[in-house]
Amino acid sequence: MSDFLIYLRLGFDHITDPSGYDHILFVIALCAVYQLQQWRQVLILVTAFTIGHSITLALATLRLIHYSTDLIELLIPITILITAFSNFFFREKVSRSAGVINSQRWRYGLALAFGLIHGMGFSNYLRSLLGREADILSPLLAFNVGLELGQLLIVSFVLLLSYLIVNTLRVPQLRWVLAVSGIVAGMAISLLLENEYLATLHF
Repeated sequence: MSDFLIYLRLGFDHITDPSGYDHILFVIALCAVYQLQQWRQVLILVTAFTIGHSITLALATLRLIHYSTDLIELLIPITILITAFSNFFFREKVSRSAGVINSQRWRYGLALAFGLIHGMGFSNYLRSLLGREADILSPLLAFNVGLELGQLLIVSFVLLLSYLIVNTLRVPQLRWVLAVSGIVAGMAISLLLENEYLATLHF
């Protein structure tokens, strides 16, 4: 297996790893308000998140930016909590021509901004893999592609599950959104309470 495929697999496994579920929670919260027929909006949303985390993943891996790892580990669950909390204000609009639509375009900016934070989180793992390896551009690209494939898998699963719950089982979409977002918010709060950096802060 080539080095490219190895790092691609490592990126895919990293974002889909259940033991490191913080990134999974964020992606779930990000697309929880969408339905399968809104896949174009979800694609734009995911692209915004991708642009954000690709920028800081590259800059941090190339050591062009420096930051506190502990602070990033604290900020990631905060991004999850904010995204999940914003879902509680979800309201669907109905258009005769387009069906149910989501007009919360500010979510694209939110995904981009929070993607910057998650990219630094991804880079911690990638840099530990690279060690003193001279050529890091190819592994960086492969790892990022792997992340995207894993991310698309998570999004596809959420949209398909949403379709099953809302369209097949006839559960109101608002109830689905509130239930998923509530679970994600609760898990994000749990991550925050377990964060060692937060415990050292004095307010």
